Amino acid sequence: MASTPTLHACDRVDLAWIDTAPHRFTNSVDLAITPAQLFDVLADATAWPRWAKAITDVTWTTPEPRGVGTRRTVTMRGGLVGAEEFIAWEEHTLLAFRFDQASEKRIKAFGERYDVVATADGCRLTWTLALEVTGAARFTLAPSKPLLDAAFRWFLKNLRTYTDERFGAPAGAP
Repeated sequence: MASTPTLHACDRVDLAWIDTAPHRFTNSVDLAITPAQLFDVLADATAWPRWAKAITDVTWTTPEPRGVGTRRTVTMRGGLVGAEEFIAWEEHTLLAFRFDQASEKRIKAFGERYDVVATADGCRLTWTLALEVTGAARFTLAPSKPLLDAAFRWFLKNLRTYTDERFGAPAGAP
């Protein structure tokens, strides 16, 4: 039986911090689904590991309805666990959360923002991942940024594939 990791407090950042964090990754993807369908995917705990391959489990820890203040626990490959709190929830347009706690002490602050805009063919998702690290991670993160950014773009490509399969890609979709 696996033991539960010790979680350490992270800075309780806000939505504005995500736009100014020391380390940020922003990528976009066009999806052939409506913003409402995308929110269904983002609210589905079982969907996250299907497209964000670093995630192995998502557990909502507060009951529905979901909104600002909703909490969940996310487990990732390598044993990283994050206790998250949603700091923005504007149905069909914006989601954002932060880590309140993480199993990795070097994560000082962490947040993600999901901006959704309706398009003629579905919607466009812009995903921003922001973090601040301490210790030796401050020196190893910078050289890793191109690889991390490529991984995040790959996650969004996986999201497009997943949503096309889940909702059926329209004829002639790219």
